[in-house]
Amino acid sequence: MTRNPEIVVISDIHLGTYGCKAKELHAYLQSIKPKILILNGDIIDVWQFKKSYFPKSHLKVVKKLINFATKGTKVYYITGNHDENFRKFTDLELGNLKLCNKLTMDIDNKKTWIFHGDVFDASVQHSKWIAKLGGKGYDLLIQINNIVNWMLVKMGREKYSFSKKIKNNVKKAVKFIGDFELTASELAIENEYDYVICGHIHQPQMREVITKKGRCTYLNSGDWIENLSALEYGNGEWKIVYFDDIKEELYTNSTSEDEELVDLQIADIIQLKNIAI
Repeated sequence: MTRNPEIVVISDIHLGTYGCKAKELHAYLQSIKPKILILNGDIIDVWQFKKSYFPKSHLKVVKKLINFATKGTKVYYITGNHDENFRKFTDLELGNLKLCNKLTMDIDNKKTWIFHGDVFDASVQHSKWIAKLGGKGYDLLIQINNIVNWMLVKMGREKYSFSKKIKNNVKKAVKFIGDFELTASELAIENEYDYVICGHIHQPQMREVITKKGRCTYLNSGDWIENLSALEYGNGEWKIVYFDDIKEELYTNSTSEDEELVDLQIADIIQLKNIAI
């Protein structure tokens, strides 16, 4: 029951952190076989990487991503701020896997601009220590939220997202998201792009932006900590796919067959992180 979208974009997985929903992501990845897979930043969280925490579920995701490349899918790894140390290897190509800072491509004769989006974040660009401290605080918030949600489920109640509540009710957070989307869109319009695709702000989105200079479609793939979302392109259109909307189908159609995966151990991940630093 594998689906075959032409293009899949995922971002902000944050492998190596407690908030990463690696099991759910692996189930989603098992359900697709895209021609092109774009990893739009913050895939392995080098900022918060710990040798003591990189569970098997996270390792399975890495294996699966590499497996895509070995089986014919063109994989682009666009660096973000949490994996910015990989930027020193920009334009490195290993078979079907290419590392880059941004990506431009024509999709059905429409110019497309893809990048992570941290370039618009002043805290990342000018006060990196504040951004890193904020990242640790966010990870702690997610850990606490996971415990609370476990208790809510036990009591038969719906899960609750602390960070979504904060984002939706704090005016500065709402304004930042709006400014981010508008800035990316305005730059895309000025450079005559039809699509601009970002990550970074963990906010899935797909909307048309119109200015005096033109129009473009802004897309954001969301994240795999809270929203568990991806962008898929096929049959001439983009759509946002949420894990929660397809999880019953994924688990119903899953099999127990083992994949032919490359031999990758946790030591290799640690070595990769050390090389990046």
